[in-house]
Amino acid sequence: MNAVLEQFKKLGIIPVVKIDDAKNAAPLAKALCEGGLPVAEVTFRTAAAEEAIKLMCEACPNMFVGAGTVLTTEQVDKAVAAGAKFIVSPGLNPKVVKYCVEKNIPITPGTSSPTDIEMALELGLEAVKFFPAEASGGLAKIKAMAAPYVNMRFMPTGGINAKNLNSYLDFPKILACGGSWMVSDALINAGDFEQIKNLTREAVNTMLGFEIKHIGINASNEEEADGIATSFEKLFGFTKNVGNSSIFAGTGVEVMKTPYLGRNGHIAVQTNYIERAIYHMELQGFEFDPDTAKYDKKGNMVAIYLKGEIGGFAVHLVQKK
Repeated sequence: MNAVLEQFKKLGIIPVVKIDDAKNAAPLAKALCEGGLPVAEVTFRTAAAEEAIKLMCEACPNMFVGAGTVLTTEQVDKAVAAGAKFIVSPGLNPKVVKYCVEKNIPITPGTSSPTDIEMALELGLEAVKFFPAEASGGLAKIKAMAAPYVNMRFMPTGGINAKNLNSYLDFPKILACGGSWMVSDALINAGDFEQIKNLTREAVNTMLGFEIKHIGINASNEEEADGIATSFEKLFGFTKNVGNSSIFAGTGVEVMKTPYLGRNGHIAVQTNYIERAIYHMELQGFEFDPDTAKYDKKGNMVAIYLKGEIGGFAVHLVQKK
């Protein structure tokens, strides 16, 4: 998988924006970055698109800005000259796709049928946009079409929102979802970038789905650990479950038989997508200790600790099952 598609996968959500006035480009870029999504697909549905891409790239140089609704090779040239790092089109125009492939410009064309997918494969593509997603059959159709095309990945756009986002992302052949619910025309034109930032943060949190899984308590030895777990069992009816290195009281309290990470213990936070969570948390400046990572039999990461402590507790992520 190429670097651009890897970036899509890490981000999970691609805001699709229509900018009527280029003056809104820079503050919009900053709002998306501050909200936790340093990415935008700027659609060529308005005359301001080319200038908007340029201004967004200038305002936030590390932002992943691309062009959407690209219909011609001329628009490809304008978008790339303005700083676009990827091209998205509503349909699969072989002329436009070939032009991008020949120039090594990442492109994700729109598809909605097996015929479209086979054309994309013939053109050497690894991923396609599925558009309009909900109107074309939604997740059920993607799953049905994906079965014979084992290596193809999808980016559904159209009708995606906070309510159905995770149902799409749960399907492993979906790289990311395009959506505009956090960057509506009304909010952009009103200059309400604070609300865009808040909705963007909500979208990221919805995607990642952080929840406390359990609290770990460091005991000095197995006898003390058993006593602590027994207290929780007597007080609250949390049944003890003795393991090799710890004793659980119910599912929310883990008592370590010998001190482990964290001065007082650890806090386990579960997430929908651990790899995406790591990426988004690193964007905020947090660091992880790769030596603490644990993997399942298929090689998928299932847990990892952040570096340092919070309030005397080590904190680690856990992949939801």
